[in-house]
Amino acid sequence: MKLGFRSKIYLGLFSLLLLLGIVILFVVSMIMKEALLEENRNRGISIGSILAARMAEPVLAMDFFRMKTLVDETVRLSDDIFYTFVLNDKGKPLVHTFKGGFPIELKEANSVSDIHKYSIRLLDTGKQLIYDYAFPIIIDKDRFGTIRIGLLRTKIQEVINRLIRSTFLSTGIVIIIAVFVGTALALPVTSRIKILHKSSEQALLGNLDIQVAPLLKKNCWEIMNCNKKECPAYGKTYHRCWYIAGTMCPDCIEGEYAQKIKSCKNCHVYYRCSGDEIQSLAESFNSMALSLKTHLSELQNAEKTLKEQQQLLKTVLDATPDFVFLQNNKSVYLSANKSFCDLIGRQEKKIIGKTDFDIFSERRAETYIKEDHNILKSGNPLFKECKISGREGTKWLHVVKIPVYEADGKIGGLLCSGRDITELKRVQEQLAQAQKMESIGQLVAGIAHEINTPMGIVLGYAQLLLEEVKPESQAYNDLKIIEKQTRICKKIVADLLRFSRRTESTMKLLNINETIEDVLTVVEHTFKLDRVSLARRLEPALPAIVGDNEKLKQAFINLVNNAFDAISGEGMITISTHYDAQLDEVIISVLDTGDGISSGKIDRIFDPFYTTKPVGKGTGLGLAVTFGLIQEHKGKIEVESPPPAESNDVKSSGGSLFTIHLPVSGEKKEMEIEDVKHIGIR
Repeated sequence: MKLGFRSKIYLGLFSLLLLLGIVILFVVSMIMKEALLEENRNRGISIGSILAARMAEPVLAMDFFRMKTLVDETVRLSDDIFYTFVLNDKGKPLVHTFKGGFPIELKEANSVSDIHKYSIRLLDTGKQLIYDYAFPIIIDKDRFGTIRIGLLRTKIQEVINRLIRSTFLSTGIVIIIAVFVGTALALPVTSRIKILHKSSEQALLGNLDIQVAPLLKKNCWEIMNCNKKECPAYGKTYHRCWYIAGTMCPDCIEGEYAQKIKSCKNCHVYYRCSGDEIQSLAESFNSMALSLKTHLSELQNAEKTLKEQQQLLKTVLDATPDFVFLQNNKSVYLSANKSFCDLIGRQEKKIIGKTDFDIFSERRAETYIKEDHNILKSGNPLFKECKISGREGTKWLHVVKIPVYEADGKIGGLLCSGRDITELKRVQEQLAQAQKMESIGQLVAGIAHEINTPMGIVLGYAQLLLEEVKPESQAYNDLKIIEKQTRICKKIVADLLRFSRRTESTMKLLNINETIEDVLTVVEHTFKLDRVSLARRLEPALPAIVGDNEKLKQAFINLVNNAFDAISGEGMITISTHYDAQLDEVIISVLDTGDGISSGKIDRIFDPFYTTKPVGKGTGLGLAVTFGLIQEHKGKIEVESPPPAESNDVKSSGGSLFTIHLPVSGEKKEMEIEDVKHIGIR
């Protein structure tokens, strides 16, 4: 386990004091040892010099008694004097203090020349160490012998050991005292650092309301006698005024800490309130926490605002019916709105980060990638109309792709928007159809008038001739054929005139269910003879519409006759009505179980003279007339073949569904229609 800061301080302080104590102990011991040895040497020299001087007369007189007395007195001077003896000039012992006899080997252990005052040797007896001192006995420059004194080293060592122990004990006591004193001094430091550490952990956990700096005896507003409560430093007991921007003291300068600290150091508030380095660190920590809290709050507010703007933008983009998406310069999708997701049938999370190859077929993706590459290379936007087919049928789209530029002017991606213009295309087709019908109507009107007169003459003469020939003759049969075919031509001409002629419309409030019922009552019996039944699904209580009852009957007769002709054999025609409140329209549907209309022909069925019936079965004007009648009533007519599955409960592989949309009447609409009721259609 790693040591904490406090433990490191204690361990470092103890190690330092211990090392210092050991060094002091060693140095002191060496000094004391040298001092004691020096003192012992000087003492031995002093004793030996005095004894050599006193021994000169007894040696000269060969007074052994006095010599013995002197050596014994010398040994008794101290316990550490182990022996004393005297040698004559021949090196023979004269007197000594050994009780068990004189050790002969000691005589040669140390010697001194005439020119030296003494000689010192350390002797080892195996049991103890002895400092042996040799002094020459000189009388009138003549040498008469040698004095030898032995001082025990053991006694000196004991003294040295006692001194070392005393020094060690004293040093230990000093170290212990120093440790306690150092602990007392380090404890406030480490405790404040520990508080800083815990506070930093709290800050990491998101708590920026922590207060580390100590409270002051007097705060800046108290020292300055300031009552400016609007000052940002007023009342903030844990924050120092020199860390706070915008303080209102006359001597304060504007700006953050870096700009104002130099002037603040000359302020007596700073002089009185500033502390040591750790206090400054705590105060800086408080200021940093406050600054972080302020900046974090600003960032959170900015993030909240940004999220709200992003959500608002996403809501706007998702609410718009136009599809919008953004790609980078690698054609990777970065964003897509709801309309685009619905268009391609994918969730947004399955689009973001993908390319066209992940979403579309390979052929279509290659086309889109090529378009994107050209835009990125040239910088020119792309405008196009395209036709797509999907589960909901065929749609026309108007697509715009524009380059998106970055701050450095480079193209960073593409923004694409598109709009469903299927309805616009349908209206354009209807307009073209109406224009075509108008042109054809003018042509037909002229032709019909030219043909009608000779047809009347042919029919009249044929009828006159029939009165003059016998009924059983061949001529009579031939004339009947002429009459019949002339009548057919007259009917075709009448249809042409009805298609092209402007007729007056009488607009009034109608119950569309009654109009339809009148039509069905007329044709129902005839249809039943050919095993074609009529099914009614008329929603009751439909709102009234404004229209010409006879013209609407003609339109419905044309539709049910067309449905009847499409059924070969047994079948059913279903007529439905209902009200669409959202569109404010009455919707009439005519559904048959016939053979249906092929996809190649369905776009042309409202063209004049276009028919899918066999020759002699139709003129191709019924649906064209119906189209004009519905358009006159401000409505529209649509066809689907085969019909949607949900609209057909009769099991059939074909059939067609014609749907008419008629606007509902209102007071304002009635007025408008009343004003234009005399305007006819072709």
